[in-house]
Amino acid sequence: MTDKIILTCALTGSIHTPTMSPHLPVTANEMTEQALGAARAGAAILHVHARDPQTGRPSANPEHFMGFLPRIRQGSDAVVNISTGGSSQMTLDERLAPARAARPEMCSLNMGSMNFGIFPLAARYEDWVHGWEKGFLEATRDVVFKNTFADIETILADIGEGCGTRFEFECYDAGHIQTLAYFLKKGLVRPPVFVQFVLGILGGIDASPESLLFMKSTADRLLGDAYRFSVLAAGRHQMRLATMGVVMGGNARVGLEDSLTDGAGRALAPDNAHQVARIRRVLEDLGYAIASPAEARAMLGLKGGDKVAF
Repeated sequence: MTDKIILTCALTGSIHTPTMSPHLPVTANEMTEQALGAARAGAAILHVHARDPQTGRPSANPEHFMGFLPRIRQGSDAVVNISTGGSSQMTLDERLAPARAARPEMCSLNMGSMNFGIFPLAARYEDWVHGWEKGFLEATRDVVFKNTFADIETILADIGEGCGTRFEFECYDAGHIQTLAYFLKKGLVRPPVFVQFVLGILGGIDASPESLLFMKSTADRLLGDAYRFSVLAAGRHQMRLATMGVVMGGNARVGLEDSLTDGAGRALAPDNAHQVARIRRVLEDLGYAIASPAEARAMLGLKGGDKVAF
Protein backbone atom coordinates (compact mmCIF):
# COMPACT_ATOMS: atom_id res chain seq x y z
CA MET A 1 0.00 0.00 0.00
CA THR A 2 1.34 3.44 -0.93
CA ASP A 3 1.96 5.78 1.99
CA LYS A 4 -0.13 8.88 2.27
CA ILE A 5 1.40 12.13 1.02
CA ILE A 6 2.91 14.58 3.49
CA LEU A 7 2.16 18.17 2.49
CA THR A 8 4.48 20.86 3.86
CA CYS A 9 3.62 24.54 3.68
CA ALA A 10 6.47 27.07 3.92
CA LEU A 11 4.74 30.22 5.06
CA THR A 12 7.02 33.24 4.54
CA GLY A 13 10.75 32.41 4.21
CA SER A 14 13.48 34.99 3.75
CA ILE A 15 13.61 35.32 -0.03
CA HIS A 16 10.56 37.37 -0.91
CA THR A 17 10.02 40.87 0.42
CA PRO A 18 6.81 42.77 1.25
CA THR A 19 6.92 44.75 -2.01
CA MET A 20 6.55 41.53 -3.99
CA SER A 21 3.19 40.51 -2.53
CA PRO A 22 0.74 42.09 -0.07
CA HIS A 23 -0.23 38.54 0.91
CA LEU A 24 3.17 37.58 2.34
CA PRO A 25 2.63 37.07 6.10
CA VAL A 26 4.73 39.38 8.27
CA THR A 27 3.08 40.02 11.64
CA ALA A 28 2.31 37.44 14.32
CA ASN A 29 -1.40 37.70 13.52
CA GLU A 30 -0.77 37.14 9.81
CA MET A 31 1.56 34.21 10.49
CA THR A 32 -0.95 32.60 12.83
CA GLU A 33 -3.90 33.10 10.51
CA GLN A 34 -2.08 31.78 7.44
CA ALA A 35 -0.55 28.85 9.32
CA LEU A 36 -3.92 27.72 10.64
CA GLY A 37 -5.47 28.19 7.21
CA ALA A 38 -2.75 26.07 5.60
CA ALA A 39 -3.25 23.35 8.21
CA ARG A 40 -6.99 23.31 7.60
CA ALA A 41 -6.31 23.01 3.86
CA GLY A 42 -4.23 19.87 4.43
CA ALA A 43 -0.67 20.81 5.38
CA ALA A 44 0.66 18.33 7.95
CA ILE A 45 3.90 20.32 8.39
CA LEU A 46 4.22 24.10 8.70
CA HIS A 47 7.71 25.37 7.89
CA VAL A 48 8.22 28.72 9.60
CA HIS A 49 10.54 31.71 9.50
CA ALA A 50 9.78 35.00 11.24
CA ARG A 51 9.88 38.65 10.22
CA ASP A 52 10.18 41.93 12.03
CA PRO A 53 6.52 42.96 12.30
CA GLN A 54 7.34 46.62 11.69
CA THR A 55 9.56 46.30 8.63
CA GLY A 56 8.91 42.83 7.23
CA ARG A 57 12.64 42.07 7.26
CA PRO A 58 13.59 38.42 7.97
CA SER A 59 14.22 37.99 11.68
CA ALA A 60 15.78 35.35 13.93
CA ASN A 61 14.59 37.04 17.12
CA PRO A 62 12.97 34.33 19.27
CA GLU A 63 10.43 36.89 20.51
CA HIS A 64 9.14 37.31 16.97
CA PHE A 65 8.70 33.52 16.70
CA MET A 66 7.00 33.32 20.06
CA GLY A 67 4.46 35.83 18.85
CA PHE A 68 2.89 33.09 16.73
CA LEU A 69 4.29 29.65 17.70
CA PRO A 70 2.08 29.08 20.79
CA ARG A 71 -0.98 30.29 18.89
CA ILE A 72 -0.32 27.88 16.03
CA ARG A 73 0.04 25.00 18.46
CA GLN A 74 -3.15 25.97 20.29
CA GLY A 75 -5.12 26.15 17.05
CA SER A 76 -3.75 23.18 15.13
CA ASP A 77 -2.19 19.73 15.47
CA ALA A 78 0.18 20.41 12.55
CA VAL A 79 3.90 19.75 12.94
CA VAL A 80 5.80 23.03 13.31
CA ASN A 81 9.15 23.01 11.49
CA ILE A 82 11.43 25.93 12.42
CA SER A 83 14.10 27.09 9.98
CA THR A 84 17.75 26.89 11.00
CA GLY A 85 18.59 28.56 7.68
CA GLY A 86 17.20 31.98 8.58
CA SER A 87 18.84 34.02 5.86
CA SER A 88 22.31 34.09 4.35
CA GLN A 89 22.95 37.37 6.15
CA MET A 90 22.57 35.93 9.66
CA THR A 91 25.24 34.24 11.82
CA LEU A 92 24.90 30.62 12.86
CA ASP A 93 24.03 31.56 16.44
CA GLU A 94 21.38 33.97 15.20
CA ARG A 95 19.89 31.29 12.95
CA LEU A 96 19.77 28.72 15.75
CA ALA A 97 18.32 30.97 18.46
CA PRO A 98 14.62 30.31 17.66
CA ALA A 99 15.06 26.52 17.59
CA ARG A 100 17.12 26.53 20.78
CA ALA A 101 14.32 28.42 22.51
CA ALA A 102 11.38 26.48 21.05
CA ARG A 103 12.80 22.90 21.00
CA PRO A 104 10.48 21.97 18.10
CA GLU A 105 9.60 18.58 16.65
CA MET A 106 11.31 19.43 13.39
CA CYS A 107 13.78 21.93 11.93
CA SER A 108 15.12 22.51 8.47
CA LEU A 109 18.85 21.92 7.94
CA ASN A 110 20.64 23.16 4.81
CA MET A 111 23.22 20.51 3.91
CA GLY A 112 26.05 22.78 2.84
CA SER A 113 27.45 26.22 2.13
CA MET A 114 26.41 27.77 -1.17
CA ASN A 115 25.96 30.88 -3.23
CA PHE A 116 22.30 31.76 -2.61
CA GLY A 117 21.52 34.31 -5.27
CA ILE A 118 18.25 36.18 -4.92
CA PHE A 119 19.63 39.45 -6.31
CA PRO A 120 17.94 39.04 -9.75
CA LEU A 121 14.61 39.71 -8.02
CA ALA A 122 15.68 43.30 -7.34
CA ALA A 123 15.50 44.18 -11.04
CA ARG A 124 11.76 43.41 -11.17
CA TYR A 125 10.66 46.23 -8.88
CA GLU A 126 11.12 49.99 -8.69
CA ASP A 127 8.89 51.25 -5.88
CA TRP A 128 9.82 49.56 -2.62
CA VAL A 129 7.60 49.43 0.44
CA HIS A 130 10.64 49.42 2.76
CA GLY A 131 14.10 50.88 2.31
CA TRP A 132 15.95 47.68 3.29
CA GLU A 133 14.49 45.44 0.59
CA LYS A 134 16.59 46.22 -2.49
CA GLY A 135 19.87 46.24 -0.57
CA PHE A 136 19.00 42.95 1.12
CA LEU A 137 18.48 41.30 -2.25
CA GLU A 138 21.52 42.88 -3.91
CA ALA A 139 23.78 41.78 -1.05
CA THR A 140 23.42 38.17 -2.15
CA ARG A 141 25.73 38.84 -5.11
CA ASP A 142 28.61 38.65 -2.65
CA VAL A 143 27.30 36.69 0.35
CA VAL A 144 27.75 32.96 0.82
CA PHE A 145 25.19 31.02 2.84
CA LYS A 146 27.51 29.24 5.29
CA ASN A 147 26.82 25.77 6.64
CA THR A 148 30.17 24.02 6.99
CA PHE A 149 30.65 20.48 8.26
CA ALA A 150 31.33 21.98 11.69
CA ASP A 151 28.15 24.08 11.49
CA ILE A 152 26.09 21.01 10.58
CA GLU A 153 27.66 19.07 13.45
CA THR A 154 26.68 21.89 15.82
CA ILE A 155 23.09 21.87 14.59
CA LEU A 156 22.82 18.09 14.83
CA ALA A 157 24.22 18.15 18.37
CA ASP A 158 22.47 21.22 19.79
CA ILE A 159 19.09 20.92 18.10
CA GLY A 160 18.96 17.24 17.23
CA GLU A 161 20.48 15.52 20.26
CA GLY A 162 19.93 18.44 22.60
CA CYS A 163 16.27 19.08 21.82
CA GLY A 164 15.06 15.75 20.42
CA THR A 165 14.34 17.50 17.13
CA ARG A 166 14.37 15.75 13.75
CA PHE A 167 15.20 17.45 10.49
CA GLU A 168 14.02 18.33 7.04
CA PHE A 169 17.40 18.01 5.28
CA GLU A 170 17.38 20.62 2.53
CA CYS A 171 19.51 19.56 -0.45
CA TYR A 172 20.03 22.25 -3.08
CA ASP A 173 22.43 20.19 -5.19
CA ALA A 174 23.88 16.69 -5.47
CA GLY A 175 26.84 17.54 -3.24
CA HIS A 176 24.44 18.17 -0.39
CA ILE A 177 23.17 14.60 -0.72
CA GLN A 178 26.80 13.42 -0.54
CA THR A 179 27.21 15.38 2.69
CA LEU A 180 24.01 13.92 4.13
CA ALA A 181 25.21 10.42 3.23
CA TYR A 182 28.47 11.10 5.09
CA PHE A 183 26.62 12.08 8.29
CA LEU A 184 24.32 9.07 7.92
CA LYS A 185 27.33 6.75 7.60
CA LYS A 186 28.91 8.34 10.68
CA GLY A 187 25.75 7.72 12.69
CA LEU A 188 25.17 11.41 13.37
CA VAL A 189 21.98 11.21 11.31
CA ARG A 190 19.61 8.31 11.86
CA PRO A 191 16.72 6.99 9.75
CA PRO A 192 14.05 7.81 8.86
CA VAL A 193 15.77 10.64 6.98
CA PHE A 194 13.46 13.28 5.49
CA VAL A 195 15.11 14.93 2.49
CA GLN A 196 13.79 18.05 0.81
CA PHE A 197 15.01 18.43 -2.79
CA VAL A 198 15.24 22.19 -3.32
CA LEU A 199 15.13 23.10 -7.01
CA GLY A 200 15.49 26.47 -8.68
CA ILE A 201 17.62 28.63 -6.36
CA LEU A 202 20.38 30.48 -8.22
CA GLY A 203 23.56 28.83 -7.00
CA GLY A 204 21.91 25.41 -6.63
CA ILE A 205 20.48 22.92 -9.09
CA ASP A 206 17.86 24.20 -11.52
CA ALA A 207 14.14 23.47 -11.41
CA SER A 208 13.63 20.92 -14.17
CA PRO A 209 12.35 17.35 -14.48
CA GLU A 210 15.86 16.23 -15.43
CA SER A 211 17.34 17.72 -12.25
CA LEU A 212 14.69 16.11 -10.09
CA LEU A 213 15.39 12.71 -11.65
CA PHE A 214 19.11 13.23 -11.04
CA MET A 215 18.61 14.21 -7.39
CA LYS A 216 16.34 11.21 -6.81
CA SER A 217 18.74 8.75 -8.43
CA THR A 218 21.64 10.20 -6.43
CA ALA A 219 19.71 9.86 -3.18
CA ASP A 220 18.69 6.30 -4.06
CA ARG A 221 22.33 5.39 -4.65
CA LEU A 222 23.73 7.08 -1.56
CA LEU A 223 20.93 6.81 1.00
CA GLY A 224 19.29 3.56 -0.05
CA ASP A 225 16.08 2.81 1.81
CA ALA A 226 16.96 5.09 4.75
CA TYR A 227 15.11 8.12 3.44
CA ARG A 228 11.84 9.70 2.40
CA PHE A 229 11.84 12.75 0.18
CA SER A 230 9.81 15.82 -0.63
CA VAL A 231 10.12 18.31 -3.48
CA LEU A 232 9.99 22.08 -3.52
CA ALA A 233 10.55 24.06 -6.69
CA ALA A 234 10.93 27.82 -6.82
CA GLY A 235 8.52 30.13 -8.58
CA ARG A 236 6.53 28.98 -11.56
CA HIS A 237 7.86 25.42 -11.34
CA GLN A 238 6.33 24.84 -7.91
CA MET A 239 3.16 22.89 -8.65
CA ARG A 240 4.29 20.71 -11.56
CA LEU A 241 7.58 19.55 -10.02
CA ALA A 242 5.96 18.96 -6.63
CA THR A 243 3.41 16.80 -8.44
CA MET A 244 6.16 15.00 -10.33
CA GLY A 245 7.91 14.30 -7.04
CA VAL A 246 4.81 12.66 -5.63
CA VAL A 247 4.41 10.50 -8.74
CA MET A 248 8.04 9.41 -8.20
CA GLY A 249 7.20 8.28 -4.68
CA GLY A 250 7.81 11.43 -2.67
CA ASN A 251 5.96 14.20 -0.89
CA ALA A 252 5.32 17.86 -1.68
CA ARG A 253 6.07 21.31 -0.31
CA VAL A 254 4.32 24.51 -1.34
CA GLY A 255 3.89 27.95 0.21
CA LEU A 256 4.65 31.63 -0.26
CA GLU A 257 8.27 31.11 0.75
CA ASP A 258 8.79 29.18 -2.49
CA SER A 259 6.37 30.86 -4.89
CA LEU A 260 4.14 33.91 -4.64
CA THR A 261 1.79 32.93 -7.45
CA ASP A 262 -1.13 30.61 -7.95
CA GLY A 263 0.83 28.55 -10.48
CA ALA A 264 2.75 29.24 -13.68
CA GLY A 265 1.46 32.37 -15.41
CA ARG A 266 -1.19 32.99 -12.76
CA ALA A 267 -1.91 35.89 -10.43
CA LEU A 268 -0.52 36.24 -6.92
CA ALA A 269 -1.77 33.59 -4.52
CA PRO A 270 -4.06 35.20 -1.94
CA ASP A 271 -2.59 33.16 0.92
CA ASN A 272 -0.73 29.98 1.77
CA ALA A 273 -3.89 27.92 2.18
CA HIS A 274 -4.72 28.55 -1.47
CA GLN A 275 -1.53 26.82 -2.60
CA VAL A 276 -2.04 23.91 -0.21
CA ALA A 277 -5.61 23.44 -1.44
CA ARG A 278 -4.45 23.53 -5.06
CA ILE A 279 -1.75 20.86 -4.69
CA ARG A 280 -4.12 18.76 -2.60
CA ARG A 281 -6.76 18.87 -5.34
CA VAL A 282 -4.21 17.86 -7.95
CA LEU A 283 -2.93 14.94 -5.89
CA GLU A 284 -6.34 13.70 -4.80
CA ASP A 285 -7.51 13.83 -8.42
CA LEU A 286 -4.56 11.55 -9.20
CA GLY A 287 -5.70 9.11 -6.53
CA TYR A 288 -3.38 10.02 -3.66
CA ALA A 289 -4.44 10.40 -0.04
CA ILE A 290 -3.10 13.21 2.14
CA ALA A 291 -1.41 12.46 5.48
CA SER A 292 -2.72 13.92 8.71
CA PRO A 293 -0.25 15.45 11.18
CA ALA A 294 -0.43 12.27 13.30
CA GLU A 295 0.36 10.14 10.26
CA ALA A 296 3.24 12.42 9.29
CA ARG A 297 4.66 12.15 12.83
CA ALA A 298 4.55 8.37 12.64
CA MET A 299 6.21 8.27 9.21
CA LEU A 300 9.01 10.66 10.23
CA GLY A 301 9.57 9.46 13.79
CA LEU A 302 8.81 12.79 15.45
CA LYS A 303 8.63 13.30 19.22
CA GLY A 304 5.14 14.84 19.28
CA GLY A 305 3.75 18.32 19.77
CA ASP A 306 3.45 17.86 23.54
CA LYS A 307 7.25 17.85 23.88
CA VAL A 308 7.99 21.29 22.44
CA ALA A 309 8.75 24.43 24.47
CA PHE A 310 5.99 26.67 23.12
